[in-house]
Amino acid sequence: MRAMILAAGRGERLRPLTESTPKPLLAAGGKPLIQYHLERLAAAGVRQVVINVSWLGEQIEAFVGDGGRFGLEVFWSRESEPLETGGGIRRALPLLGPEPFLVVNGDVWTDYPFAELVARPLPEAFDAHLVLVPNPPFKLQGDFDLVDDLVAFPEGEGGAAFTYSGIGVFRPEVFALFPAASERFPLRDALATSVRARAVSGELFRGRWWDVGTPQRLELLNLVLAGKPIPPSRKPRVRALGA
Repeated sequence: MRAMILAAGRGERLRPLTESTPKPLLAAGGKPLIQYHLERLAAAGVRQVVINVSWLGEQIEAFVGDGGRFGLEVFWSRESEPLETGGGIRRALPLLGPEPFLVVNGDVWTDYPFAELVARPLPEAFDAHLVLVPNPPFKLQGDFDLVDDLVAFPEGEGGAAFTYSGIGVFRPEVFALFPAASERFPLRDALATSVRARAVSGELFRGRWWDVGTPQRLELLNLVLAGKPIPPSRKPRVRALGA
């Protein structure tokens, strides 16, 4: 199975850190975020990885190189402007091949066992498989519900119970429906038809997962990885959706 690391975003909420460093190269626990993904994908048996880049992408390419030092073969999908999650995957389809592929966001830290996804073929009945996590403290409403191991959109005004972790397996056909390889669109748009058709399976991961979306959350992650307690005054606070 091939994998893709989404690494093209500008990281606006991480400014000023991302004014000179792309967010996948921000350090957590002494090494860049993207390095954790590369090492864990290689350990899971992945051998070929596609990385999309845009903002300060040359720094990411210089750090990763051809992937050889990680035991990987790396291919690059370059975007003149970030195309969001769905658009970035759509543009990279020629590099990802005809089989289902694994995707992981470059701005999360996790110990999720990638080997489980690599070893488990995506059943023919499904277009995708998503890894969901409990809604984190800073996110009042989630992205999806999980009903009988199927991903569903929330009903009513209560919001979704779970957040998309940034980890999933997808069939290329999901994105090929979008005709323009330069079109910006979110992953949710690409999945909408499949979710409503009950063709997206899901699982709930309760292990360690961290969305590095702000300088404060990156700072807290470094405390966690160093085994230091988080002071109550610095724990993430719940924010309203869209705040």
